[in-house]
Amino acid sequence: MSLFIRKSMASLTKEAEETGEHTLKRTLSSRSLLALGIGAIIGAGLFSLTGIAAAENAGPAVTISFILAAVGCAFAGLCYAEFASMIPVAGSAYTYSYATMGEFIAWIIGWDLVLEYAVGAATVAVSWSRYLLELLSSFGIHLPKMLVSSPWESVSLSDGTIYESGILNLPAIFIVVLLSAILIRGTQESSRINNILVVVKVFVVIMFILLGWSHIDPANYDPYIPANTGKFENFGWTGIATGAAVVFFAFIGFDAVSTAAQEAKNPKKGMPIGILGSLVVCTILYILFAHVMTGLVNYKEFAGDAKPAATAFAVTGYDFLQTALIIAILAGYTSVMLVMLLGQSRVFYSMSKDGLLPKFFGQIHKKFRTPFKTNMFFMVFVSIFAGFVPISDLGHMVSIGTLFAFVLVCIGVMVMRKKMPDLKRSFRTPLVPFVPIMGILVCVYLMYALPIESWLRLAIWLAIGFIIYFVYGKSNSKMRNPDKYPPDDKHEIPEDIPPMI
Repeated sequence: MSLFIRKSMASLTKEAEETGEHTLKRTLSSRSLLALGIGAIIGAGLFSLTGIAAAENAGPAVTISFILAAVGCAFAGLCYAEFASMIPVAGSAYTYSYATMGEFIAWIIGWDLVLEYAVGAATVAVSWSRYLLELLSSFGIHLPKMLVSSPWESVSLSDGTIYESGILNLPAIFIVVLLSAILIRGTQESSRINNILVVVKVFVVIMFILLGWSHIDPANYDPYIPANTGKFENFGWTGIATGAAVVFFAFIGFDAVSTAAQEAKNPKKGMPIGILGSLVVCTILYILFAHVMTGLVNYKEFAGDAKPAATAFAVTGYDFLQTALIIAILAGYTSVMLVMLLGQSRVFYSMSKDGLLPKFFGQIHKKFRTPFKTNMFFMVFVSIFAGFVPISDLGHMVSIGTLFAFVLVCIGVMVMRKKMPDLKRSFRTPLVPFVPIMGILVCVYLMYALPIESWLRLAIWLAIGFIIYFVYGKSNSKMRNPDKYPPDDKHEIPEDIPPMI
């Protein structure tokens, strides 16, 4: 069979309607899905990478970087919303690609999503660890220096304490293990915790904007767009583009909503609300937050600072709120990791159900109805990245992986409109093919703006994925090997979509 064999819509509909102890439990309302999106979006990208992008790429014009990144996300988000309302099955872009562009492309994007969700969770865990050190330092508590940073980076606190290269980042590992345990307990329980954390997090962002606005120093905006230094990524308009690619990481999360489609009470209604609603809310907050932050402190002071929000807020004089701010940021980061770890486990769950990964990843806990073995696997995998890899390298890896996934989703919408124009869609992407084409162009440009090291890491990561697919996935695929599986354990061979190749 062709590498591009596809699932039929009939098989996907059947999968979405399955019930029982071996399936995911539908517990999420539209409000919970919206909170899920906001919970995943507002996090390290805003509180940490904003400062890095301002110091190294865009200066005060990082606000323009956010606008550019939001435009790319809007095009991709509209495409995601159509797919999520049409194919309410766990797996996000992986599942959409399987239905439109075939198994091999689906494998590529599923493997690519590991960069977005798993490595994304590791990135947030590193920043969470740094804010925890800042909090403990305010109470005069200092953890052993060898256990708070990776061997390739150092951490500087606002009180002057410097943690040189250590052995591993133990606090980052701790939070990953804790949240993985919560996810194993159940999606509904995780959603309740996430809802509480989202309220706290949004309150903190609004508080930062309102209290910080009156302390803005206009001199910090001069020049608003620093002159380019001669390197593509350093300031000027090209620096703004690179900054957009860096802070693009701050927007990932709305697509994580789609991974929970099979756990939504009414996915056809809830998916578009969760995806587009969270994107709109967070874009407004991001632009205002970045404007205030670069107005409080000169952008150059954010160089190498993974906690720029705390650094900027310190100049307001509201010392009594500094500790509360850090505690709330820690809570916000926690919700981001919770959603990222949930999203990744659902992608691997779907890939396992299709035979592309071992059954280990698709096994559901009889009591909690969660893919608990996948949760445990990523608990270890993400912990390794969080404990040993510098945050800047992690952020770039996540950005390029996410952009690549968005490109394929935009292509998928155009393919489905051409191949299956009469298929019922609860939400339709407007102005097709303009919107998906613009989504592709913006995302490809942002990928181009990333450092060459990001492309090399993506190439290496995909090469590893190709090896796994051709060694294991291809020979165990339920679509390609129907005779190896009983009738109740295989997907219907698709006949409703003409082959692309």
